[in-house]
Amino acid sequence: MGAPPGYRPSAWVHLLHQLPRADFQLRPVPSGFAPQEREYQQALLLVVALAGLGLGLSLILIAAYLIRVCCCQPPGPPSAKSPPPGGGCVTWSCIAALLIGCAGIGIGFYGNSETSDGVSQLSSALLHANHTLSAIDHLVLETVERLGEAVRTELTTLEEVLTQRTELVAATRGARRQAEAVTQQLQGLAFWQGVPLSPLQVAEDVSFVEEYRWLAYVLLLLLQLLVCLFTLLGLAKQSKWLVIMMTVMSLVVLVLSWGSLGLEAATAVGLSDFCSSPDTYVLNLTQEETGLGSDILNYYFLCNQAVSNPFQQRLTLSQRALANIHSQLQGLEREAVPQFPSAQKPLLSLEETLNVTEGNFHQLVALLHCRGLHKDYGAALRGLCEDVLEGLLFLLLFSLLSAGALATALCSLPRAWALFPPRNPSALCSGSRLSEPLHVRLEPASPLCSFPGCRRRPH
Repeated sequence: MGAPPGYRPSAWVHLLHQLPRADFQLRPVPSGFAPQEREYQQALLLVVALAGLGLGLSLILIAAYLIRVCCCQPPGPPSAKSPPPGGGCVTWSCIAALLIGCAGIGIGFYGNSETSDGVSQLSSALLHANHTLSAIDHLVLETVERLGEAVRTELTTLEEVLTQRTELVAATRGARRQAEAVTQQLQGLAFWQGVPLSPLQVAEDVSFVEEYRWLAYVLLLLLQLLVCLFTLLGLAKQSKWLVIMMTVMSLVVLVLSWGSLGLEAATAVGLSDFCSSPDTYVLNLTQEETGLGSDILNYYFLCNQAVSNPFQQRLTLSQRALANIHSQLQGLEREAVPQFPSAQKPLLSLEETLNVTEGNFHQLVALLHCRGLHKDYGAALRGLCEDVLEGLLFLLLFSLLSAGALATALCSLPRAWALFPPRNPSALCSGSRLSEPLHVRLEPASPLCSFPGCRRRPH
């Protein structure tokens, strides 16, 4: 099948598409995009379950590490006031992990923006396709109504005026038949009329979901940013309550990071399967939802030399009928107007209607060509398979960095705040000058004043 113009599956699509897939019984699953099949759904859910397994393993490792640190640490002498060895390394490793987490937040913002741009491109392509389909229906309806009105009024009036000339009445009735034939052929060109699937509704639904997805990721990124900043502030101020609170928040964000990682991985894998060969799935889905013939769908989705225009015969017959009407009206104008001056007004009105109809017909020919709708299809695929997939990969990297940084911080923070000096006011006051005993210090006499008669001068 021919790919849309400007779209080629990227290297990431090929790489993710080649990854093995398995269902819950670990049986291999084909990598073709089939979201309606149970085995394929289980394969994507298994990807999400792997992220849940990673969360469980990270929590177990963090708990085991903290238990080892708390229970297996050799006791020191009670009078020892020096910090335990390695305390500085623990603090600096925590700070380095938090800084890596902050860098991951920047990657997450970029990935979120790329994903949003891709979805916006998809919505714009759907809206443009809806505009094209609506324009086709509008032009067909307007042209049919205009021709029907001309048949009911001008041609009827013309027949009444030319009643005395049988050959002229026959020519007028021939023009009527040709106008009715054009009307019948044009009605078959509005192929999207009455179709239950609306690209406008699909675009609105996609934009609605994307708005909440984008907002959810922004809140997650801001939450992690606040956790990192306040944790660094707590370490700098040596505030135990702030660090303990941020430790709890880090655990919450760690769970959210692993959850988002599973959703991103499953979505990226499914999207790569779709983008590796999108035409077959889109054709089958559109035919199922719209009930249109395969000839029409193949023409617009493939748009190559091997697929003929399904409307070509209707367009050819309409063009011939319009040409016949034009020649018949010219003949009536030459023959009838000199003998029947009252026929000039309906003939002029018919000429004007014919000119508007021909203009609408040329617009219909341009709109019905597969070039415009196929271009929208290619733009939608590029937004979905390039920008959205790239954004998902950046969000996946953010989730990995976030999970690693927060796991390191959770291992380091309890040891770090345990090294903070106590902030007991009584302990601080016990070493102040007010608690020191007062000693009277006698100033020794000056040697010069030891002699008799020596008097001390006032300062």
